[in-house]
Amino acid sequence: MLEEEGPWQAVFARIVNQSHLATADDLMGIVDGAAALVGVAVELYLVDLGERELHPVRRGAGPSLSVEATLAGRVFARLDIAVSVVEGEAPHLWVPVLDGTERLGVARMTLPPDADPHDRVLRGYCWALAGQLAHLVLSKQLYSDLFHRVRRTRPLSVAAELLWQLLPPKVFASDRVVIAAAMEPYDRVGGDGFDYAVDDGHAYVAIFDAMGHDLHAGLTTSIALAATRNARRAGADLIAAAELADDTIAAHRPADTFTYATAFLTHLDLDTGELHYLNAGHPPPVVLREGRVVRLLDGGGRTALGLGSIDTAKPEVQHEQLQPGDRVLFYSDGVVEARSPGGEFFGLDRLVDLTERHEAAGLPAPETLRRVVRAVLDHQRDHLQDDATLLMVEWTTTDQVTLLPTL
Repeated sequence: MLEEEGPWQAVFARIVNQSHLATADDLMGIVDGAAALVGVAVELYLVDLGERELHPVRRGAGPSLSVEATLAGRVFARLDIAVSVVEGEAPHLWVPVLDGTERLGVARMTLPPDADPHDRVLRGYCWALAGQLAHLVLSKQLYSDLFHRVRRTRPLSVAAELLWQLLPPKVFASDRVVIAAAMEPYDRVGGDGFDYAVDDGHAYVAIFDAMGHDLHAGLTTSIALAATRNARRAGADLIAAAELADDTIAAHRPADTFTYATAFLTHLDLDTGELHYLNAGHPPPVVLREGRVVRLLDGGGRTALGLGSIDTAKPEVQHEQLQPGDRVLFYSDGVVEARSPGGEFFGLDRLVDLTERHEAAGLPAPETLRRVVRAVLDHQRDHLQDDATLLMVEWTTTDQVTLLPTL
């Protein structure tokens, strides 16, 4: 993509070299000095956790920008590179800022007045600079609060603070799998969670939903997630992972309480498409193929995590053979049981229909889930009574190309 040697290499080197001893507050100043070497000015916007607005990192850089109603928002949603030109002013490139395939925001890059914003080589350098910005944001926010504050339009509950620190990125893609997730209400999520890992030709994917909506629910989900993750990293299978979560939740259950978490644990062979799954009291995911539901993954199962002592029957891991292009849609009950003011459930049929319509429109998987979650919020007039989580996995997909911009 970087087809010519020249001053752009000095830009990248300067940013990397100066960032080692920098704080998050120093980042935009470092970028300013480096980008000036090629006559470019950069403004970075990060999306809020609810993915509604893009907020400038730099104080005094102007207003926040709507994801729904601005050019910057379209760049974020559709992962395009866009040009804006105002007569008498230098041209701007709007570039998505991605860490891997996770959408962090957009960058507005003001080009030299004589630059051609449609030049492929120039776009390649700007895209590479946006990627460098994403990596620096992710690394600096591990020990800084600045980017966390920028991305919050409402205060997070303590339970939400805990869960967001445990969750993996909301989007991941490789040559054989795409994983995307969405959660609401992002500022008060308490009992929902998800996890995944992709290694050595296999993908582990899980969704959790603890009883209740308070800090105790968040702690129960955190224990379930940490226990199953711990078991997975030790080489345990799905049954052993569930048993460790069972024992850990039961051992740390507050006195006189009855806490548990439903879960759906899966293991996908990325070479063959064979899906192994264990349902611990969770709503069964649906398999989507060529625009229609072909199956509910409702075979077998066991009791919810934390209640293993109630059922002494030995659970069995179930199997499903996926076909290339199949998508598995996981959801928590807060999605399908969301009620309108008139008492109408959102329902599984509506969930599947919206998912398929947005996918058919060519939207990237994370944008599809963002819009579906917005529909759930609209259904309840922005006041969810329960956490609503969606998680989608596609096997041997060709959709990776929609997760990165074209030059």
